[in-house]
Amino acid sequence: MHSHSGQFCPGHAKDQLEDIIKHAIGLGYTTIGLTEHMPRTSLEDLYPEELDNPEGSLAELFPRHEAYLLEAQRLQTKYASQIHIIIGFEGEWPRPAYATIVTQLAAHPSIDYFVGSLHHIDGIPIDYDASYYGRAVTSAGGSEELAAERYYDQQYAMLTALHPRVVGHFDLVRLLSSDPERDVATSWPGVWDRVCRNLRVVVEYGGWLECNSSALRKGLAEPYPARPIAAEWLRLGGRFTLSDDSHGIAQVGTNYGRALEYLASLGVTSMWTLRRDPHLGLPPTGERAKLVEVEVPLESIRAVVSKW
Repeated sequence: MHSHSGQFCPGHAKDQLEDIIKHAIGLGYTTIGLTEHMPRTSLEDLYPEELDNPEGSLAELFPRHEAYLLEAQRLQTKYASQIHIIIGFEGEWPRPAYATIVTQLAAHPSIDYFVGSLHHIDGIPIDYDASYYGRAVTSAGGSEELAAERYYDQQYAMLTALHPRVVGHFDLVRLLSSDPERDVATSWPGVWDRVCRNLRVVVEYGGWLECNSSALRKGLAEPYPARPIAAEWLRLGGRFTLSDDSHGIAQVGTNYGRALEYLASLGVTSMWTLRRDPHLGLPPTGERAKLVEVEVPLESIRAVVSKW
């Protein structure tokens, strides 16, 4: 439910989108959500790898997004007999002004859903490298605890404004922290209060959290979200979907085995995904395709992953 290609995220990912889909089919995927990064609107929001030619990079973003939508629809049709493709994007929230552009992008008739993600604190990237993370901590008041509080407050603003169907890497703020395995439920009460508040918001509007295995390939002991957060999410009745957050063929399905063991240890017996109805095109009325929620037993996913 969360993937990227080098074709539409150049410098940030690898490989052509069609090759990624063909690889996923070969692994036994039956559904894949395409979620290339959304275009950004300001020079200050460019990724570090885009700064060699900032004006040129910014000018390319919206045309590239339109090209992505056309290619995604082509592939959805071409591979319809082999895999169910749903089309989305990954949203950004460097500041509240992005609510308007995310809403506009989500209204496109080919878009089925979007992943609501927060990669910034006060507009500063928190997952790029230690230097940027340190700047974000300084901006938030100088301590990692204050930075985590700021992160979850800004995530709350995103959640309440956008109601994303899937919430991306809920606790990304721990990635570059000094103690990524810290139990915020017992050590940082202000952070934990905010975590629980945000989880309640997502439950109330019917969103899902992804179990995102990319945390494992980045060296963390647990996927996003960490165990205390995942346990609270389940206690609230929340549902998980499954994501590799892949940035190319080499990362498709990476660490799914470990992610499934983690979920099973939490008592999870099924995951959730989406089916587009009709899968291809739009209804005759010109309305958007209906999205059907599909429950998938954990064991059926494990049966496929065990063959890799």
